[in-house]
Amino acid sequence: MTTLDLVDAQQRETVASFPSFDPAQGDLRDFRRDLVEGTTALLQSASVDFEERSIPGPKDAPDVRVILFHPPKTSGTTAAILYIHGGGMIAGTSDMQAGLLSQRASETGALIVSVDYRLAPETPFPGGLEDVYAALVWLHDHANELGVDPDRIMVMGDSGGGCLAAATALLARDRGRIKLRAQLLIYPMLDLRTGSPDAPSDDLKTGEFLWTRAQNRHAWAAVRGDLATDDPRFGYLSPAFMNDLSELPATFILTGALDLFRDEDVTYAHRLWQASVPTELVVYANAVHGFDLLPSALAERARQDIVRAVRRML
Repeated sequence: MTTLDLVDAQQRETVASFPSFDPAQGDLRDFRRDLVEGTTALLQSASVDFEERSIPGPKDAPDVRVILFHPPKTSGTTAAILYIHGGGMIAGTSDMQAGLLSQRASETGALIVSVDYRLAPETPFPGGLEDVYAALVWLHDHANELGVDPDRIMVMGDSGGGCLAAATALLARDRGRIKLRAQLLIYPMLDLRTGSPDAPSDDLKTGEFLWTRAQNRHAWAAVRGDLATDDPRFGYLSPAFMNDLSELPATFILTGALDLFRDEDVTYAHRLWQASVPTELVVYANAVHGFDLLPSALAERARQDIVRAVRRML
C-alpha cells in the first residue's frame, strides 16, 4: 500500500523523493552523510554562526562537543534549552539544525545548547545518554557564567533525540541533582518494539516515509547492544518501559498522524496524564516523520506551536 495521498499536499512531492536508508542494503556512512547534508540544506544551517565548546564527558569517556545559540541580550538571566538532535541515535550532528535552532533561540529568548552525543553502533547504550546527561550537568553548573537561570532549564529533542530527552528527564528525576522545568518531545522514539512483531499496535498507514519499520528495528538493535530486558536500566534505554513516570516535569509532545511513532507517543502522553504530569499532546493530520523540517504551512504551524509551548513552560 502507499499512503502518499494522505500526506500534506505541500509536502507530498518532497516526501515522495526523500531518500530512505535500507539497513539491509545501505551503508550507514551514506545515511549519516545524506541526513546531515539534507537537513543542513533544508534549514540553511551552513551560514549560521554559533559558539562551540568542549565540555567534560561522563566518567572515563571523551569530552562532549556542544554548540550554543545565544538569544538576544537581556538585562537579566535567561531560560535554557538542552537540545538533542534526531537521527535514530545512529546518525546526525548537533549543528545540522543550526538554522532552526538559531531562529528558535531568538524567538523564545532562551539559550539553546545542542549536544553532539556519541552514536550507535560505535557507542551503544548508555554512552549517548550519559553524554547528554553530562551536558545537562555542565549547563546547570555553569548557569551563572552563561547567564542562565538554573531553575528554568528544559530538555528538548526530536525523533531519537526525543528518546534521549525523555530518558534524560527520567535520569534527572532519579539522580536528584537537577530539577528540570519541562521536557518537549518532538515525535519521540520511545518504544523499541515499534515496527517489530512485538509492537503493541501497528497501523500500516504509518511509517511509510522518512523513518520506516526496517530503519527503526535496525537503529534500536544498534543502540541496545547486548542490554538484557531485565536490566534495571532498560527503561532509560526505551522510556516506554519505565514503570514509574511520576514527578516528571511539565511535558509537551507533538507527533504526526502518519508517523511510525504516533501510537507510542500517544500512549506515553496517556501514561503521563495517569501519573499526574502536566502534559500537552498535539497530533498533526497528514504529517509524516520529520514533517516540521519540510517547507509548508503545516511545518510552520508546528514550529510556532513549539515556540509557544516553550514560552509557556519556561
